[in-house]
Amino acid sequence: MVPADQGGGVMRADLFSETITGLDEALTAVDGFDQALVAGLLRPQPAQTAGLTGLAHAVAGTPLAGRVAEAAEKAAGGAANEDHFVALAAARTALLGSVHDALMTRIEEATGRPRGEETVPATAGQQAANLLTAARSWLSDLARAGWQGIDHEVVSGAAPVVSAMLPDPALRRLATLLDGFAAELAASCPGMSLERIPARRWADLWSRALLLTVPGAADVPVTGTATGRLLPLGVDVHEHATAVQAQVHAVFEPADGAAPRLVRAGVAVPKPDTVVGAGLWQLLRPHMSLLAAVGEGRSMDLTDMPVTAEGDLIWSDEYARQGEPADAFATARVALPTAGDAATGPLDRHPARIAVPVFLEGYTAHKDDDALTFTLAGGPLAVDIDRIPTAGPLTPEAVAASGACIGLLRWDAGTYRVQPLAVETTVRKKAVAIHAGGWAGGTTDKAGVKAEKAATDAVAVLRERAGRLLRK
Repeated sequence: MVPADQGGGVMRADLFSETITGLDEALTAVDGFDQALVAGLLRPQPAQTAGLTGLAHAVAGTPLAGRVAEAAEKAAGGAANEDHFVALAAARTALLGSVHDALMTRIEEATGRPRGEETVPATAGQQAANLLTAARSWLSDLARAGWQGIDHEVVSGAAPVVSAMLPDPALRRLATLLDGFAAELAASCPGMSLERIPARRWADLWSRALLLTVPGAADVPVTGTATGRLLPLGVDVHEHATAVQAQVHAVFEPADGAAPRLVRAGVAVPKPDTVVGAGLWQLLRPHMSLLAAVGEGRSMDLTDMPVTAEGDLIWSDEYARQGEPADAFATARVALPTAGDAATGPLDRHPARIAVPVFLEGYTAHKDDDALTFTLAGGPLAVDIDRIPTAGPLTPEAVAASGACIGLLRWDAGTYRVQPLAVETTVRKKAVAIHAGGWAGGTTDKAGVKAEKAATDAVAVLRERAGRLLRK
């Protein structure tokens, strides 16, 4: 048996090709229910009834069994009420949660790292019951209409609910989800004209939103504080036409000598669609000093930084100061092997949320057309080069020529994949490290400087235009 030793870059990649008992059955039940939502549950057809029954059977023997069986029966007869839809959403979420847990257990076996303890309870919050009921009513109307039956009249029902929720901080999480979901549906109306329906995605959003209407589900998790040294591993960038987010993955070493653990720190800002590539950092940098530290290869010293039980730092520059130089690959080789993985909250237990920092070396890279694979001692591991951001110097070519990699282990389309955050490779006979977030703190790279200048010009023009509007 090959030992799980992250510090040496050895990972049990062979485990990723082994069958996980019950995984396919759980996903089949979820897919069956998702297809039932496509046509809507106002007048269900036999195929939809089968999907509802399959969901109920999948949770038989669990505490949800009775309520879900009743909900499936009522929905199959076109008589489901809001409580029945909540029960169905809970069953679907529980199944995907079990898939998440099974996949994470396999990752623990492959990496040899322990997972964090269960999330502590959330704090009790006060929420307007009437607004939660209104949101639940709209989501129930969506389920009855189905994705093929959506039109602007149905979708517009979310607008007054969102407007009423947004001023309330306790409801803002749900309001933001409903607003984005409604906008996505509105852009796809009418549903009957769609050639392809993103059934899994829309069912994910529908289920999550519906569960957040349950009082207490959206309460903020209890937070603690973090004092110690933060050692960045890499930056994951998520870009949208109107927003961008940078999430720094790091190892945190507590000052009290407790075991190190994995944490995340993120910042998200709105952006104009003309700002792309390296220009994104101009929008992000002013909000988080950690990005400059990442770009310069430094640690950060934290004092009483708020942190959730799930390992998310609620970043504020007042609790952080720049530390000593810290090489990400040294951190990956020395500190990462003993760092505990973060816990996962109940509503976040979903396969799409898996993003586990790993360190790999001693592999052979094979490129076939547009696919890249790392062959490790234990077997092959697919590389997700599509997730490499254009906002940094890391390229698919550099990844293909690398000998060591810091990445995020994900699960997508039925297989494990690694998303590169940084690689060690040889450039002009010299060993170099190339980071996806290498330009986060600024750059002298010609391509990066050019993109930054273009972004500066675009932002200046937009500010000038905004100033004109305000003066009118």
